Amino acid sequence: MPEKKKAAPKAAAKKKPAPKKAAKPKADVRGWAPGVPKEKPKGRTYDGPLNVNAKPRRADRIFFGTGGVPHSTRPQTHPAAVRRLHELGLGVYEMEFVHGVRIREETCDEVRAAQAETGVHITAHGPYYVNLYSLEEEKVAASRKRVLDTARALAKCGGDGACFHPGFYQKRDPKEVYDFICNQIGELADILEDEGCPVRLDPETTGKGTQFGSLEEIAEMGGDLKDKNVGFTIDFAHIHARSAGAHNTYDEFGGQLELLKNKMGDGVLKTMHIHLSGIAYSDKGEAHHLELDESDMNYKDLFRALIDFGVEGRVVCESPALEYDALIMQKAYRKLNGG
Repeated sequence: MPEKKKAAPKAAAKKKPAPKKAAKPKADVRGWAPGVPKEKPKGRTYDGPLNVNAKPRRADRIFFGTGGVPHSTRPQTHPAAVRRLHELGLGVYEMEFVHGVRIREETCDEVRAAQAETGVHITAHGPYYVNLYSLEEEKVAASRKRVLDTARALAKCGGDGACFHPGFYQKRDPKEVYDFICNQIGELADILEDEGCPVRLDPETTGKGTQFGSLEEIAEMGGDLKDKNVGFTIDFAHIHARSAGAHNTYDEFGGQLELLKNKMGDGVLKTMHIHLSGIAYSDKGEAHHLELDESDMNYKDLFRALIDFGVEGRVVCESPALEYDALIMQKAYRKLNGG
């Protein structure tokens, strides 16, 4: 039989090009010091010489260190980080569990041994994926577990302050969110106390208006939970970014410390858990971290305020430069504190 001719394919209908979406205007990101190119420091290599500061003439009341393993640490492990910070004359190591609490029992033992050997203070930052006010119950349960796991791991390492970002408003009433998160953190503190875990829960001030964690909320919570093992982490860079560039003068820093004292009592200024870095921000708040001296962060006036208010505690450097900027902070603080 003769082969049937195949029908010619129909010409494909011409599709009209989809209308181009109007490009979203770029956020007006700022926060750099005058004359510094507006560039993200991501991808930079930090392997230059480190200038260790001379021992202070007056005893330090505030200790400085890094959030994460210092660049110059070899090998790049938690126990080696503790010893490296001690070699540099720094006194705080914040273990970064931001992508999950993954640490072996033997590593915890090694960190505890390094802490006992050096006297370096150990804190921890919990996972970013915490939202104690999620609209989904399973996410609240997972968030509670992440906070508890952070505290338990930190206790095994010989540390004390577990910081974390508490949650998001999700367009709900801020008072409703506050009450719910405050109750959650109180319950978590009770669980840890029942377990005999000595680690303090330190909810952190956050850098965006969509996140629960303004200074006022964290201070209020500290007062409401003053009978539990709950403190706070004050990130002065986050406060600066959340306000789109305000809260960056001596008087404003003093006002923030006064607020904490009024809400939580005088003793709160003797055990402060502080985060600090340069920071880029827009009208919506935090964009990303910057190196300290490339930013507009007024850290010298902050240190003046801390000294004048008699603050004691730890400052964790979250700058991309880590130990390089931690040493700059320490040097500036010691100079202002009388050497």
